[in-house]
Amino acid sequence: MTNPEDPYFYLDGCATAPVRESVITSMLKAQKGSWGNPSSLHRFGCDAAESLERARLSIGNSLGAERSDILFSSGATESAHLALIGLAKTESAGRLVISAVEHPAVAAAAQQLIACGWTVERWPVDAYGQIQMEHLDRLLAPPTKIVSLIWGQSEVGTLQPIQAVGEACRSRGIPFHTDATQVLSQGCPNWGELPVDLLTASAHKCGGPRGIGLLLLRQDIAERIQPLFAGGQQENGLRAGTECPVLAQGMAAAFRDIASCQANQVESSGSGIARLRDALLALLCQNDAIRLSGHPRERLPHHLSVLVSDRHGQPMSGRALVRALDREGIAASSGSACSSGRDSDSPVLAAMEVDPLWRRSGLRLSLGYWSDPSTLPAINDRIQNAIDRMNHDRA
Repeated sequence: MTNPEDPYFYLDGCATAPVRESVITSMLKAQKGSWGNPSSLHRFGCDAAESLERARLSIGNSLGAERSDILFSSGATESAHLALIGLAKTESAGRLVISAVEHPAVAAAAQQLIACGWTVERWPVDAYGQIQMEHLDRLLAPPTKIVSLIWGQSEVGTLQPIQAVGEACRSRGIPFHTDATQVLSQGCPNWGELPVDLLTASAHKCGGPRGIGLLLLRQDIAERIQPLFAGGQQENGLRAGTECPVLAQGMAAAFRDIASCQANQVESSGSGIARLRDALLALLCQNDAIRLSGHPRERLPHHLSVLVSDRHGQPMSGRALVRALDREGIAASSGSACSSGRDSDSPVLAAMEVDPLWRRSGLRLSLGYWSDPSTLPAINDRIQNAIDRMNHDRA
């Protein structure tokens, strides 16, 4: 175990990112001046409503979106449910196509639609976790009415060909949703240039606060969606419940930071983080027990996913390794934070047809704006120490 006074290295940004200082500052300011209910007509309510809309405008500026394109929610899970179920409510039952490596939130929303008469088909992926494009024409043919693909896979980091699929959906008049939660943490895409109709994300992956996310949606789609629950006319009648200007201001500050780094090509932007990630991978792969999973090039810039074996070449338990790393002073995960509490085979690795023996041996390391290049050798040493200790315990 490391000395208690040694630094603890955080490599779990895909689960949640440390809150940015600018976010804390913005939220404190909003908490003091915009604590009223944005729906109230007195001055406190008006101040809160103005703060909420300033945040919406700021996020729109960061993402190339109109203020009216942005709907606030409690997070990407709620946004994905509203996007898929809310749209399906206005359609006769048809087919929803999702990838075989979707986040559990999208898979759960799809499961709910089955009870409403919809069919769900999973788009097969290759050994890297990327959808097999030879299925495009078949899957976009009738009775497909909605397509949903995760942009950046949270467990193995693989990026999907969103541009190509989005253009194909648009030419066929099929609404296209993408879960962009991990992608937006590394850079701000231009909403106006994306062939996407609905996009979901959470603030806390970006260094923003927990408890708020967004749904970007085209106006023609917004007119067709039905809310998931009633009780108020907030968010253009699509999301009842009192909005929180404090959280909205925090999310806006996070996106401003990301957009600024992206524009100025700062090291904490996606390209800089990718160089850091590749340097860490080069160190780790000096050990033959570690091998990369997911796509080697077309992957999230801050994301490393590996499979780890013991001295005999047999798979190690990813969850056991995460606990060993914690004792070494490293925070990591063995997969998606929304499913890491279960000691079971990874459905993502299963969809990639990874050998069943290896489906519990995944380790995810994710970097971010807080990562320091000078710490990479120490991080590598601690990871190797954790593996060595596990080998010793299993001897």
